[in-house]
Amino acid sequence: MKYIFESTLENFNSALWHFHVPVPDATAMELIEADNRRIIFQINENEPSHAALMKTKDYWFFLLNKNQCVKFNISENDKIRVTLEKDRSEYGYFMPEELNIMLNQDEEGAQYFHQLTKGKQRSLIYLVGKVKNLDSRINKALAILSHLKEVKGQLDFKKLNEKIKFFNNINKQ
Repeated sequence: MKYIFESTLENFNSALWHFHVPVPDATAMELIEADNRRIIFQINENEPSHAALMKTKDYWFFLLNKNQCVKFNISENDKIRVTLEKDRSEYGYFMPEELNIMLNQDEEGAQYFHQLTKGKQRSLIYLVGKVKNLDSRINKALAILSHLKEVKGQLDFKKLNEKIKFFNNINKQ
């Protein structure tokens, strides 16, 4: 079921969080299932994106980053048309084809990946998916699975970044 409403792009003006979209309480309650708060949102008919509902003391909201605001052509205090629906995807985020193929081909890497928390899985999926270049997405997916196997699933983002740089350098030669 889709929920459509008017809202305003707000700004927390904090060191941690900035742009967010308030969501009516009744809508938020309809979309939350147990501890799953993942949603798919659309702003002003732009392409759908994934997010999570969060709560301040006073109201429900979902976050937007600066890049999303630019992409959607919206600014603080703009009135916006919001469409929300429950995110029923496996990971709560779009799975890049390159990573999906490698997970299907690498049993050990897939096992470690699926033992991670949903949030860490989404972080790794995001790392691969945010890259536009096909070769770079493949390198990142390879580096992630290699790292997970080396550290037996104990994800270390600093070491992972070193592994990604290593894979990028190898494949440039």
